[in-house]
Amino acid sequence: MDVEALVSAMHDTAIGIDALPMAGIRTRAIRHDHYKIADGHEDNAYIYVTLRIMAGRSTETRKDAGERLFSTLREFIEPVFKQRPILLSFEIQEIDPEARWKHSNIRDYLAERAR
Repeated sequence: MDVEALVSAMHDTAIGIDALPMAGIRTRAIRHDHYKIADGHEDNAYIYVTLRIMAGRSTETRKDAGERLFSTLREFIEPVFKQRPILLSFEIQEIDPEARWKHSNIRDYLAERAR
């Protein structure tokens, strides 16, 4: 599977969701070499996607974003899904603004590039 292409597909979908500001979108894949799924068979695989967003969006907004991203994941994985056992999982986690710190100048650069 082309993991870079999956990252790009998920990132592109996220950028198209108005409720997710582009400057805050970070898309990455982390490989896990040591894991067991179900009966432990070596062919078993999984993809677990977490969308972390700031608290405060409505349930409807979160569901729309989740359904769009999960649809992209399912469409991308369909050829692999037909060939091997694979578990797809998607979860939205809300970030507690009281327990988060950040410092960024990305928005400044985005504005400059848009000129």
